[in-house]
Amino acid sequence: MVGSVFSPYYARARRRGEGDPENFTALNAALYGQDARRWALTERGRNDVRRAADSLSIGPSAATWDGTTFEIRIDEICTPLPRRLRGVVRVRPEIMPNVAFVLDAAGGHRWIPFGPRARIEVEMRDPELRWSGTGYLDGNAGDVPLERSFAGWDWSRAARRDGAVVLYDVLRRDGSSGSIAAEFRADGTVADFDPPPRAGLPRTGWRIARATRCEAGGAARAVETLEDTPFYARSLVATRLLDEDVVAMHESLSLDRFDTRWVQALLPFRMPRNAR
Repeated sequence: MVGSVFSPYYARARRRGEGDPENFTALNAALYGQDARRWALTERGRNDVRRAADSLSIGPSAATWDGTTFEIRIDEICTPLPRRLRGVVRVRPEIMPNVAFVLDAAGGHRWIPFGPRARIEVEMRDPELRWSGTGYLDGNAGDVPLERSFAGWDWSRAARRDGAVVLYDVLRRDGSSGSIAAEFRADGTVADFDPPPRAGLPRTGWRIARATRCEAGGAARAVETLEDTPFYARSLVATRLLDEDVVAMHESLSLDRFDTRWVQALLPFRMPRNAR
């Protein structure tokens, strides 16, 4: 993240008129597993950032792109327990649609599906783990703080037999809503489809509301909650889309909750800053 969107330090700097995004960068790495659950999100300053057209270094971690493979070298210290998290993740997109989606009426926020379906290889040294499978590569870009434009959103991405599907439902600050339902096909084409009805999911432990969409004949359910925080939840969700039962990576974000003083006071415990 260049200009870490959830950084309390970046928010304070913006209020002082000192909001240089490169001075508030971070690599977020999260590992989920019964015996190896780890989280790292250390923010760093401009002196720890190196950027080029095909590479980005943030402190000891780095990411590179060679035209076919996005390689992420992770070397971080976890929070709240200070354990190492080191390894390499290689993401090889199978679909590269070269499109971007605007999320708000003013065009201040964009979502870019660089590789909505990809092959991934993970080789971790700390902890010692290795696996491969399917994944995705996407990004968000914005010109104004998220909480200024949105009250919240639900997003999900699922692999299909021959492609991928993404749902994006946003609630904007002006009270309007927006919805993206996109099918990414193996030949690289993108097709919009009518989003099926909303389907509620159980609230998280922090009482964050969650919802997805599900076609008739299917049943939406939360398979596993991976992150449960005061303003954000990441989950695995089962649903039915385009006549296929899928399991999606899902996130729910409450920017109303994020923009409260008590949540802002908690953030440094999960987002330490190490800036020179």
